[in-house]
Amino acid sequence: MNQAGAHTHYFVPQPSAYMIYGSFALLLMASGAVAWFNGAGAGAWVVLLGFATLILMMFRWFGAVIGESEHGKYKSWEDTSFRWGMSWFIFSEVMFFAAFFGALFYARNLSIPDLGSLEQKLLWPDFSAAWPTVGPSSTVDPFTPVSAWGIPAINTLLLLTSGVTLTIAHHGLKENKRGQLNLWLFLTIALGVVFLGLQAYEYAHAYSELNLKLSTGVYGSTFFMLTGFHGFHVTVGAIMLTVMLFRCMSGHFKPDHHFAFEAAAWYWHFVDVVWLLLFVLVYWL
Repeated sequence: MNQAGAHTHYFVPQPSAYMIYGSFALLLMASGAVAWFNGAGAGAWVVLLGFATLILMMFRWFGAVIGESEHGKYKSWEDTSFRWGMSWFIFSEVMFFAAFFGALFYARNLSIPDLGSLEQKLLWPDFSAAWPTVGPSSTVDPFTPVSAWGIPAINTLLLLTSGVTLTIAHHGLKENKRGQLNLWLFLTIALGVVFLGLQAYEYAHAYSELNLKLSTGVYGSTFFMLTGFHGFHVTVGAIMLTVMLFRCMSGHFKPDHHFAFEAAAWYWHFVDVVWLLLFVLVYWL
């Protein structure tokens, strides 16, 4: 800060080893997964150790950041930095899902029609240029696609409702109505947990009753990769909102200073939008 006080401060934390711990945790998880997939029994334990190290690192690092925020060390400059950081993070997630949606579009709208234009003798005898394709009967067993008008439709309603409840909670925070904030934030988390429970049931039903697996041709792989990664993001979002709930119950955040809550809300609304695309492009069409 200069003598005239024209510029606000920018908080610079002390040197930290948390990022080193995080990198080491990711190394353990990656190397353990490689060993596990290649038949080494100890690989699973290495993955578990890496995951535990990552959780411990996040708990300590995030706790330090929360402490800095509650002690008033973050002002407008830090708030702007956090907003840009979260914006770019969500943009990277948009690109992540765009890659999988692009793979689905290529397989469904480009690859299969192109194969249908070839002479039948170049493909397997019962090939049909229609989605979903089952692939060669000798390698892919027949399966039944998941219907949109069952659990997926219910889950769509759940996530759309959770977006509304989260918005009500946010308004409660901005108006300093702590009871409204805590109640509607809890309901948002509950809706997310019910969504995950129904998706787990859907997976079990698809595997046992519909013979739909990750190995079931391009339909199975795109279905489980898109819905599975989305379910993972719902899990992360529910964890973020749960942390926000505990912080709200502890009296954290002010009506005019609560970006951590907003960041979690941004992420949750992003998850909602991705699910709407999933419901239309994967389940419905």
